[in-house]
Amino acid sequence: MQALIEMIIGFIAMMAAAALAQFGVESRAEPTTPQEVHRVTDCDRQPASTVLVSATAKRDC
Repeated sequence: MQALIEMIIGFIAMMAAAALAQFGVESRAEPTTPQEVHRVTDCDRQPASTVLVSATAKRDC
């Protein structure tokens, strides 16, 4: 009788895990690493008198 109850509980738990997995919920999710923050600096502003920009200009500062 105890084995039957444990089997039914296991089946219900398996069905619940399958249903929750459809929504992206995982019971054994691995701990995620903290996201890295990359700080960037502003590009130096070009003088306003510059009208043409060369094709070889550096785009990423």
